[in-house]
Amino acid sequence: MQDSKQHLYVSVTHNLIEQTRNESTPFEVIVDDGQLATLQDLMKVLEKGDDYSLQRAPVPYKSADHDEGNERLTDGVMMLYTFLYDHGTPETRQAIDRMNVLPKLQNTDYDDPGYENSPMNK
Repeated sequence: MQDSKQHLYVSVTHNLIEQTRNESTPFEVIVDDGQLATLQDLMKVLEKGDDYSLQRAPVPYKSADHDEGNERLTDGVMMLYTFLYDHGTPETRQAIDRMNVLPKLQNTDYDDPGYENSPMNK
């Protein structure tokens, strides 16, 4: 027997998953119970990544450019937005397309001037 699907509203910024839409939840997804668990796990990954970033932010002279924690956070953001896109309504997909966040997260900009002699910092 397949789980019934439910409409949920998500805010990446506020780390919220709600049953009703409000100003803070711009993304609508349609998920079953298993997919909801996956979404909750993805949101937890971002929360843990934020915690790590806050702990390492005050370290002087440490670039986050090639930092393992930063890379994990970026990977988590990409996985979350990919999930929202895959399970989102047409409006959610359009919003994510307009944000251009998926291609942007895949583009590291390392080919831009200034990166050619940058240390790896790992």
